Amino acid sequence: MLPVLYVVTGPPGAGKSSYIQAHAKARDIVIDMDLMALAMAGPGADHHNHPEVLLKVVHRARFAAIREACQHLDTTDVYLIQTLPSGRQRAEYKRLKAKVIVVDPGRDIVMKRIEAMRQPGMKGVATKWYKANRGRPHGAMPQGSWEW
Repeated sequence: MLPVLYVVTGPPGAGKSSYIQAHAKARDIVIDMDLMALAMAGPGADHHNHPEVLLKVVHRARFAAIREACQHLDTTDVYLIQTLPSGRQRAEYKRLKAKVIVVDPGRDIVMKRIEAMRQPGMKGVATKWYKANRGRPHGAMPQGSWEW
């Protein structure tokens, strides 16, 4: 089986990282902004609430990691978390024949998870995700596949 770029999308708190933990193998490449931020933060850092300077560093490292990982799609599966990809990013993922995995347990569950585990600003990101993906099936199944 040929290696694949898996773009794992969904609102904040949907379970994208958990999906990857359940499906990726040890030799796969996983690009997860939260895990990258934790790796670059000092001891005791919050898992989902990072200072602005750290996020700038992580964003640049993430872009570099994506570019490099995509150079190895001939030998290695890559899992990439992308909550709200831009049109240009979606076009690039389509060109790379990415498989889009949607993780969405439903808006009510997501909002409850955000209240319990995330900073309040993530409710706005979740609302934006649901608006951007209006008309697509979500909520009925925890995950599915889409074409962009």
